[in-house]
Amino acid sequence: MTLSSSRRRPGPTVRVRVHELTTQQERRHEDRLATEEPLEIRLAWPGAAARRVWVTMRTPGHDFELAAGWLVHEGLVTAPPHTIAYCTDAELTAEQEFNVVTVTLDQPPTRDPGHRHAGSGSSACGVCGKDTISEALAAPTARPWPGPLPGPDVVRALPERLRAAQRLFDATGGVHAAALATAEGDLLEVREDVGRHNAVDKVTGARVLAGLSPGEAAMVVSGRAGFELVQKTVAAGVGALVAVGAPTSLAVRLASEAGLGLYGFTSTERTVRYA
Repeated sequence: MTLSSSRRRPGPTVRVRVHELTTQQERRHEDRLATEEPLEIRLAWPGAAARRVWVTMRTPGHDFELAAGWLVHEGLVTAPPHTIAYCTDAELTAEQEFNVVTVTLDQPPTRDPGHRHAGSGSSACGVCGKDTISEALAAPTARPWPGPLPGPDVVRALPERLRAAQRLFDATGGVHAAALATAEGDLLEVREDVGRHNAVDKVTGARVLAGLSPGEAAMVVSGRAGFELVQKTVAAGVGALVAVGAPTSLAVRLASEAGLGLYGFTSTERTVRYA
């Protein structure tokens, strides 16, 4: 597998001038915002020209990981891509140059990727581009995690360990985070993004592109545990999902059906197990 290099990729933050107004004073100063730009993923394989399969709003950075992780979570691949590169089509504008990624496979995907009309999603939704409700509910499943799961003490400690690693959040206050953790609570990969689902994609993609299994004891996320995060965690073969916020009813249903440990409202003092 080879990865292309880049020279002018947009950064994860942008500087802006702001006017801050408090009850005590007014002042103008520089602030940092989390960058939010679209990323288009194109997919190609032998005998098939590259075609658009997904567009999402994301924070630039780790774009190849995002694409690789998304393919795993969608159940489209069983092996790492042959190449991932920024698209060099002549018709792309300068702004689009580093917002379009082409993934080339050594063999056809495990199923038709669909979305010939360019499925798309916001930074808040990981399943918005699905064509039918049944397709959204049909989560791909990996081999269940065969190892131990984190105990309650480890589960309660995970959000604090994740928070300590959130450098982009420290700078902007505007991104979500996800991390892959061992049963002992060691964080193996940490990624941040304006989209909570993108952060999970990037974590899985980091493992895949490193030639490692994305399966581990736990995925910990900085926000709520929505259905799409449970779906991705199950697809990666992770044993448990630990969230700072609440789960949804559909998230609990899918976790229970898939045998995924699901924890919500997790802090150093408390966690609630739902599945």
